[in-house]
Amino acid sequence: MDHDDFPQDAFPQDHVPQDDRPQDHFPIVGIGASAGGIEAMRGFFRGLPKTLEAAFVVVTHLSPGRESLLPEVLARFTPLTVEAAADGVAVRPDHVYVMPPGCVMGIADGRLTLKTLGPATRETKPIDIFLTALALDQGERAVGVILSGGDGDGAIGVKAVKERGGLTLAQTSDGYGPETADMPLSALRTGFVDFGETTERMGDRIAAHVASESGPALKTRTATAVDEIDAALLAETFAILRRQVGHDFSGYKPSTFVRRLQRRISVIGASGPGGYLKLLRADSAEVGALFRDLLIGVTNFFRDTAAFEALAAQVIPKLFEGRTADEVVRIWVPACSTGEEVYSLAILLSEHMAGLSDPPRVQIFATDIDERSLTVARTGRYPKAYLDTVSPERIAQHFVTEGDGATIGKAVRDLCTFAPHSVLRDPPFSRLDLVSCRNLLIYLGVEAQQQLMPVLHFALRPRGYLFIGMAENVTRFEDLFETIDKRHRIFQARDAIPPARLPTTIAPDVPTFGSAGPYRRRTAIAHTALRHAVESQMLSEFTPPHAVVTRTGEAVHYSARIGDHLEIVPGQPTRELAALARKGLRLELRTALREAIEGNTRVVRDGIGVERQDGRLQTISLVVKPLHTPNETEPLFLVVFNEAAVPVERERQQALEATERDTVIQRLERELSNTRERLQAVIEEYETSLEELKSSNEELYSVNEEMQAANEELEASKEETQSLNEELHTVNSELASKIEALDQVSDDQSLLFDGMNVASVLLTPDLRIRMFTGAAAQLFGLQPSDIGRSLRNFSAPIPLTWLLDEIPTVMAENRPSERTIEGADGARYRVRLMASSRTGSRMPGIVANFTDLHAEG
Repeated sequence: MDHDDFPQDAFPQDHVPQDDRPQDHFPIVGIGASAGGIEAMRGFFRGLPKTLEAAFVVVTHLSPGRESLLPEVLARFTPLTVEAAADGVAVRPDHVYVMPPGCVMGIADGRLTLKTLGPATRETKPIDIFLTALALDQGERAVGVILSGGDGDGAIGVKAVKERGGLTLAQTSDGYGPETADMPLSALRTGFVDFGETTERMGDRIAAHVASESGPALKTRTATAVDEIDAALLAETFAILRRQVGHDFSGYKPSTFVRRLQRRISVIGASGPGGYLKLLRADSAEVGALFRDLLIGVTNFFRDTAAFEALAAQVIPKLFEGRTADEVVRIWVPACSTGEEVYSLAILLSEHMAGLSDPPRVQIFATDIDERSLTVARTGRYPKAYLDTVSPERIAQHFVTEGDGATIGKAVRDLCTFAPHSVLRDPPFSRLDLVSCRNLLIYLGVEAQQQLMPVLHFALRPRGYLFIGMAENVTRFEDLFETIDKRHRIFQARDAIPPARLPTTIAPDVPTFGSAGPYRRRTAIAHTALRHAVESQMLSEFTPPHAVVTRTGEAVHYSARIGDHLEIVPGQPTRELAALARKGLRLELRTALREAIEGNTRVVRDGIGVERQDGRLQTISLVVKPLHTPNETEPLFLVVFNEAAVPVERERQQALEATERDTVIQRLERELSNTRERLQAVIEEYETSLEELKSSNEELYSVNEEMQAANEELEASKEETQSLNEELHTVNSELASKIEALDQVSDDQSLLFDGMNVASVLLTPDLRIRMFTGAAAQLFGLQPSDIGRSLRNFSAPIPLTWLLDEIPTVMAENRPSERTIEGADGARYRVRLMASSRTGSRMPGIVANFTDLHAEG
């Protein structure tokens, strides 16, 4: 980060050494691995380019009470400076910092921070914690690397790095493993990993990314790339995304889309927009990577705290006013990302419900088009770095803390339902009390906003509330929403009926193949106009009155002459068709609508008497059937009022009906009696079934509690096993390293012995051979197979009596002894005896050196 970001008096220039100041303009690479991932780290550091100027921070799973030799082990693999991390140390390039055991590490202002854990405490997610802090501190200069390891640690960390523009990598299979693939696989499954690579190729990826994000060439290349992204190229990119991932991004703001596109061009190292478009055509995996980059959203708990406080004070109490325990408060959070905003609302609602004696139920529908974000949201576990805007009291009340992570409590999580859903493509929810759509409009263009806002208005109940982001507004939709709190962006739905969202019933004339020439074109145009005029006349005069309703019974379209069957009711305006029906029609219409909607079938009611506006009675046939439209976004139903006869005066109609009244009454009484008997039987069956269901539910609840207890025990056993496994990996790696060093020493010793001209023999106290040099082999005629045999068994040029007498004295006094002995052939040898002086040696030995004095002379 820049020096201007520090307070001027925080680090006085006269007292802080230059080498100890935080530096910028170099990436900081956070490496997460298990303690046993030594081979993976060896491959990573051996693959680093020598020209890469970066700092590296290694975070592993370590037991608190175990001393780590990881800095010494890593120093053998890299020429970089390797040291154990210390609290407050400034991160510098070309250095490797290793997290010590028994602590949790973070970073702030370019300096490492360490928090010591208790002796019995072991943080299970140290990699998530550090990578999250690294992303918050370094932004685009952060690089997250996930190597071999167990559990899912690192998955949330790579999400944080990716959200803030950093680079993310995870290990794939190579010559070194990964030994334990759980961590890399968990990170890859999140969809936030830019590259899955072998360890030795990761360094080249990081170097290419650093080169593309720095230097004077960046501005030139970026400006050129943006100029090259013309409308045709963007249109084809939209088409590729729509075809392969099923979502249309043409409604995005061009500047937002181009910025995300440019990041992918930079990360992948493509030769500009044209080259990247060729890659999109050929590689479906890159299409998925671009899709996930476009969905990256920055969110946190209680974002814009003052706005949430205003919502809690002005809106949430009104949601519960007049509601009983049998009713439901319905809330929708579209584009919910990883769920922080959803749980923030759930916490506010839970706190308000705690003060009510008999609160209604609450349902929060949270949707997004990104399945990976929804997976994180459903889990509800976040690093504590994500909870900096949550008060300690709320953390204690609504979260279950686990080390430096926290999980949403069950009471809050049970209020929320997460599901995939596109606000621009899928049918909306309906009859909602509150829609919280924050920081989605800022990414959408004008046309997409004009499509979305009526949808949100339709989803709300009359006088429902809309909560949007601080950078958003509904100025162009004042006919749909009125302002409650302009500063905090809280609005209320007006009772206005939005324009009908139905497809055009009369399609424009399509020229047939082969038509050409001005005469044929004018004829086609004239015929089209005539046909439209004729059809419009027929529709207005001869088509029966009709209406189109949704599956909730709300009207979205009326035909001409519909007023003979509907009337405006006093009170609050409504769009419910059955509530607007005239006397004699309301009950039949409501029943027919329910049957048609529940069974998705055609329903007909004949012989319904309706009182018209002029007081006359008319018999009609009512038809309700599903309306099938191309590209329909929600189920629609067509209601047709077939006028079966000419209206008659009320007196005449009453006279005609009087003769049949008695018969009708008797028939209705019989039907009512039968219906009551059937209803009583159904009620008894229902009560019996309800008791059985209650019993089954209690049994299932008991089984579920037992399963949860067993699952918790298995989780604890798994963590203990994983910890032991990682420690064994570390010990095994250290042992292999020591064996390798011992083999090297043995080879060096053998080479040294073979090159000596002195005849030396290493003996046991009873003169058994343990080792000898080449010169001794020639002197005594020894072979490698003679090791372990007594030196007395070999013919020697000199008598060995003195050796036998002198050895006990040399060993007892631990001093050398030397003597010149004349051999049988007249040769003279200087014999020197030395005892092994190694402390604690289990096998004391004697070294005998034989020097031919004649040869020296």
